[in-house]
Amino acid sequence: MNGFRILLCCGLIACARAAEPAPATAARSLTPPAAPSPTTSSRATEIGGSTNAAPALTDPLEQEFQKLLKLDDEAHEAAQAIVDQAAASPDPLTAPLPLTTRGRIDQRLKPVREAYEEFLNHHPGHARARMAFASFLNDTGNEAEATEHYEKARALNPTDPAVWNNLANIFAHSGPIEKAFPYYEEAIRLNPKESLYQHNFGTLIFLFRKDAARYFKCDEPAVFARALDLYARALALDPQNFQLASDVAQTFYGIPPTPGKAPEEARAEEIRLVDTALKSWTNAFSLASEHSEQEGILLHFARWNIRAGQFDAARTNLSGVTNVAYLQVKQRLERNLAEKQSPPAKPVEVKQ
Repeated sequence: MNGFRILLCCGLIACARAAEPAPATAARSLTPPAAPSPTTSSRATEIGGSTNAAPALTDPLEQEFQKLLKLDDEAHEAAQAIVDQAAASPDPLTAPLPLTTRGRIDQRLKPVREAYEEFLNHHPGHARARMAFASFLNDTGNEAEATEHYEKARALNPTDPAVWNNLANIFAHSGPIEKAFPYYEEAIRLNPKESLYQHNFGTLIFLFRKDAARYFKCDEPAVFARALDLYARALALDPQNFQLASDVAQTFYGIPPTPGKAPEEARAEEIRLVDTALKSWTNAFSLASEHSEQEGILLHFARWNIRAGQFDAARTNLSGVTNVAYLQVKQRLERNLAEKQSPPAKPVEVKQ
């Protein structure tokens, strides 16, 4: 999600996590269908996925549409620069007020909205323009309007998996949640080779487990199995994706123990879970491109080490964390480690 969208969408419903927030990675979110490419318009990649080939660039209408996408991209880059400038101000007293920043962003994006509206007034059946405008509206926090245009794009081109995915994202953020499930399913049916759709659907199922259990008519263990299966498919399609690997590793925090097991069986199950979680975080660690990401994963290693009673390993992993951004989490884990190693003594009963 872009910084300026965060500024404008203060009312966006956040997806709650069952586990403790990750110190290293951004909170899970459901994302648009593709990452920007250095050789194509970033908005163009967001509306990609259609089964219908785009017209040749020599087509006058296509040239007009590409100019519109370029205008959109330039405005979004300028808006992001405004947000970055406000965030980088060293003195809070002289930093731009949020309302001032928002006003500057609105002013920069207004011509883009007007250009989209004019284009669609002349070409109401242009599905890709509908998709692009809907994506623009969604980025600027106008989810209701975005939904309207996504639905129009879906009616114009129902075989485009990206529009099903994008609508599912909106339903996942703002409801109704139950509509997100079949929309993700349709996106995957239309393009089973797109890792992101599997990733998004797995995240939805993991975050909204009760809704998933009702939709699939299954119990919680089966819900976890579905989420993990979707994540496994996503990783197989995109094995170098750090955020995806981190999301997979995060999932193991939410897996509850199987009820009714004998203590020995429950302990064996816990050891298997710890081992699987550590392997998953090891995979994410190998994909981390920044040292701060690696340090964050060391905290996850330590958390699982403490849970398994691997106190020396936990201490070693915590010693590798020096980033001040993780100081509070590190100190909390160090206290937890000390308590686990030295349980509080029972109070001495004083006889009268």
